Amino acid sequence: MLRILHGTNYDFIKPWRIAVGITAVFIVGGLAFLGIHGINKSIEFTGGTLMQVQFQQPPNVGDIRATVDGAGYAGSEIQQFGSPRDFTIRAAGHAQGGLVNNVEVASREIEAALHKKFGATEPKVVRTEIVGARVGDELSRNAMIAIVISLFVTLLYLAFRFEWRFGVAAVLATAHDLFSTLAFLAIMRLEVSLTVVAALLTVIGYSLNDTIIIFDRVRENLKKARPEPLYVVLNRSINETLPRSILTHVTVAAATLSLLLFAGEVIRPFSWIMLFGIVTGTFSSIYIAGPILLWIERKWPRQRGEKSAARPTTPAAPTRPASAPPVAARTR
Repeated sequence: MLRILHGTNYDFIKPWRIAVGITAVFIVGGLAFLGIHGINKSIEFTGGTLMQVQFQQPPNVGDIRATVDGAGYAGSEIQQFGSPRDFTIRAAGHAQGGLVNNVEVASREIEAALHKKFGATEPKVVRTEIVGARVGDELSRNAMIAIVISLFVTLLYLAFRFEWRFGVAAVLATAHDLFSTLAFLAIMRLEVSLTVVAALLTVIGYSLNDTIIIFDRVRENLKKARPEPLYVVLNRSINETLPRSILTHVTVAAATLSLLLFAGEVIRPFSWIMLFGIVTGTFSSIYIAGPILLWIERKWPRQRGEKSAARPTTPAAPTRPASAPPVAARTR
């Protein structure tokens, strides 16, 4: 693959307007969907009871919902979990009469109602997760703190790693990845859990790493003794890092796809976010970070005496003095 992609000369930056338009429509649509339907929070954040039950024969989902509603937990979420015989029941920690029930009581009440409806041994409760409302609030707060800290550390790193033009472009590209992933999360109606938060942080780091590799090659090419526009240098740098990018992305995508297909329902949201993060991270490194860097360079060009990114200075080649006589032939 390295031989096949060696010496390519694709113009990646040329269609940037079309690429930006597509991603803008996707992000706006996804965030609008998020504003209408809200965030699908997991039981870890909302507090309540999560039960996974297994039936001997595929049941009627309406019967399960009616039974849970009759136990005093109307509006609970009933979802098929893998096979047609497995279901998850998510119920908030509330009950009749305006009194707040302990979530442990809620799980026992739901289990008793299901046994009364389907039989003493039907269904089988595979697992039960209980999270109190106070714990859910604490997890929500800690998740937001983790995201903010990661972004702050990213900005701090970029301030030392790059000059401000490169840093601003990398930060805006990373922000694009965060918003596009949130839009994907809303469109897919994936459940937001601590695993999904970990996937978001991983996507931010993965995308930033890809952008930094391209920008490092840009800086190396700018130091070479040939005055070229930044547009040409960016395209050459992306082409030179293309073999490495293809190998890395294909390897990570193969591992993530394996998790998505075979790891089960619990890890599936993480796999979806990671798989989308590979796509959006590669996209932003080329079509977001590069055009932003070009725009900043045109808007705030470097002053005289400052190292130019668009046209680096070329050292003058040594010349032979005009008065120097030709070298005489060696005589014996």
